[in-house]
Amino acid sequence: MTGNNHRIHFIGIGGTGMSGIAKILMNMGYTVSGSDLKVSEALIRLQDAGAQVFIGHNVSNVEGADTVVVSSAIPKSNPEYVKAIESNIPVVHRADMLSLLMSPKKGIAVSGAHGKTTTTSMISLIMEKNGFDPTVIIGGELNDIGGNATLGKGEYLVAEADESDGSFTKLNPYIAVITNIENDHMDYYKNMDTMKNAFKTFVDNVKKDGFIILGNDNKYVRELIKDIDKEYYTFGKNYPSDFMPKNIRMDGLITHFDIYFRDKILAEMELNVPGLHNIFNATAAVAVGNRIGICAEGMIEAIKTFQGVQRRFQIIGDVGGIRVIDDYAHHPTEINATLKAAKSCSPRKIYAIFQPHRYTRTQFLAKEFGNAFTEADEVIITDIYSAGEKPITGVSSALIIDSVRNNGKKVVFIEKKEDIPDYIISEALPGDYILTIGAGDISDTAYGIVDKLKTCPKEVFGNILEVN
Repeated sequence: MTGNNHRIHFIGIGGTGMSGIAKILMNMGYTVSGSDLKVSEALIRLQDAGAQVFIGHNVSNVEGADTVVVSSAIPKSNPEYVKAIESNIPVVHRADMLSLLMSPKKGIAVSGAHGKTTTTSMISLIMEKNGFDPTVIIGGELNDIGGNATLGKGEYLVAEADESDGSFTKLNPYIAVITNIENDHMDYYKNMDTMKNAFKTFVDNVKKDGFIILGNDNKYVRELIKDIDKEYYTFGKNYPSDFMPKNIRMDGLITHFDIYFRDKILAEMELNVPGLHNIFNATAAVAVGNRIGICAEGMIEAIKTFQGVQRRFQIIGDVGGIRVIDDYAHHPTEINATLKAAKSCSPRKIYAIFQPHRYTRTQFLAKEFGNAFTEADEVIITDIYSAGEKPITGVSSALIIDSVRNNGKKVVFIEKKEDIPDYIISEALPGDYILTIGAGDISDTAYGIVDKLKTCPKEVFGNILEVN
């Protein structure tokens, strides 16, 4: 892969990981094309930047390509994939391309079941604000950079390392961060031993002169530590760790806390995104910054300016005293953390609107989902977002509904998410928080609720606009 006339074609270019890599390659001067099934904001931005974008997968799309990039989501039966193989065009996995981009840099790879995107974003912001000018590839839209990737001139590349398909084991970073390890992606791993072995390979691949940052509150991470023979540092609150957040004070959306390094205060932090999970994310980011020599004052100021990541406790709108929030949470632990963050803001009532993501995840974690909504006052569940999976006999949203109901929560099933706004405006009152939750397209519902609230007649919506 040499020369700026080299054309790189992405099958599924709209994916978060794919679009970020495509953007970096474009900024490096490569010719980039790609295809996806539907129009998205990511596709529009890439097209505006000069990429040739095709809607739909067709053999003609790969004609003239020198390299084809795919993710694990692309089946080998995809017509463009088949054409590339038949035409002897090199086909490269997304993780291999990321590894190529990382190889001449000092790579910082952030992995874990939860918190990857936010932690990667915070590390990137700390480095950017302190003159490191890193190259950044994130699995979400970082508000501070207005996208999910940026090409820097510095020696570091900061990237989210996707553990969902085991492809993060292809990376050889200088620094590895593991936020936590949980029983997700069992459609790929089948059991926890296989998953733990993958994380062991991930840390084994860290360069000899590099180091590892580990979330010590997680039992699987603590088990992993026993086998690490490289330099490492831990962060956590509930177990003795190198970096520990203490003196936590929450005031609505603003959180103040102190980070201690080995029992000595390092930084007095102010964070403008709520939730204990974000305190942990910030602590991990500060751990990285501290170990590469960034001063405490520089990190404090950077985190203070952190504007969050799209679809991570993203406030979509405030109408008539009702706040509508959208969040990407799709695993029970993430949902619980998101709802606790909402609860810390002291709303009158919390409505959790959940779109289950994948049949396999629903099948494996139905019981755990039942315990995830303890902080919600009412749970609304819609159909499963398949994410390309085929239906599994006996697996539906009903599994989660029964599990939530068995835990004593009011739960309502609304099959079509388009019908949810009408239900919400008939129930919600000033002071309520409405959260749309899931990794599919449930964010559309959040915007639909806001639009409905803005146009709803007073006689339908009670006195909501006169209260507060």
